[in-house]
Amino acid sequence: MAKRNKLMKFAEMRSFQNVFQNFDPKVPILITANDKEIDLKGQWCKLHFDNDHPLVLELACGRGEYSLGLARIYPDKNFLGVDIKGARIWKGANIALNEEIKNVAFLRTRIEILNKFIDEKEVDEIWITFPDPFVAKENRRLTSPRFLDMYKTLLKDDGVVHLKTDAISLYEYSLEVLGKREDIKIEVSDPDIYSHEVSDELVIKTYYERMHLDKGKKITYLRFKYL
Repeated sequence: MAKRNKLMKFAEMRSFQNVFQNFDPKVPILITANDKEIDLKGQWCKLHFDNDHPLVLELACGRGEYSLGLARIYPDKNFLGVDIKGARIWKGANIALNEEIKNVAFLRTRIEILNKFIDEKEVDEIWITFPDPFVAKENRRLTSPRFLDMYKTLLKDDGVVHLKTDAISLYEYSLEVLGKREDIKIEVSDPDIYSHEVSDELVIKTYYERMHLDKGKKITYLRFKYL
């Protein structure tokens, strides 16, 4: 039954106007509603969102809860949730369509090839929310050097990156890696965001974050920019 439901979601998602999918990482082509091929690189705001507002990415967005939360708070920004898991993206995209949230969309692809679909200096902010810490696979961590190098090319000048995670190992690893780079400035490092009052954008809680909090885990936060 679970597999059948997943296949139904995949089929339904192919009709969603707010979802863009890459089915083969070796072939950098995006497919949108009704299997239409589309090229949005460098033109996400103009061609899809039909405005010139800032573009914000959420990487490893899962069900899109954070992208949706940010989109509700900031109607004057465009949000693009990125993940490889189609069934999860379906959830967020479906909510956005039902609630008519126009300033959020979803890109299904591997983050490793994100620069195939996003142009240099096209992005204003990047959010990394509760990614897999990949304890045994450093190269796959979303704050490892290869990803940091890619973010630098995608972000506009003064663009910022946010990391919100319950994984202390990832938080400490990120602090160490960022601290070694002369082209990065850490603006905020907080090992326990709920130990004090926080901004509205940090109060957004995903399904997984609630699970972590119920288990007594602390939620950490980093914000950094490139020099």
